[in-house]
Amino acid sequence: MLTSKQRAQLRGMANTMETILQIGKTGITDQTVKQVDDALTARELIKIRTLETSPTSSRESADVLADRVGADVVQVIGTRIVLYRENKKNKQIYLVK
Repeated sequence: MLTSKQRAQLRGMANTMETILQIGKTGITDQTVKQVDDALTARELIKIRTLETSPTSSRESADVLADRVGADVVQVIGTRIVLYRENKKNKQIYLVK
């Protein structure tokens, strides 16, 4: 569980990031979940975009993905989702306490 200070720190870091995944008309598939899981393992913090053709809203997609990969939802703004999951073996982001 993230504190408000940690969430603010992660939002600031995500602000300059590029979107690396998109959720389209097929919605959230097993392949999408695997891609999100792999990306979080490699980067710890990722930005996802939901397209207008997606069958689920951005908030619903964020909640489902976070639940399935064990991540925290940092923020959902419009069509953008930011997820964070700490990598215990290869820590890249050090959060404030």
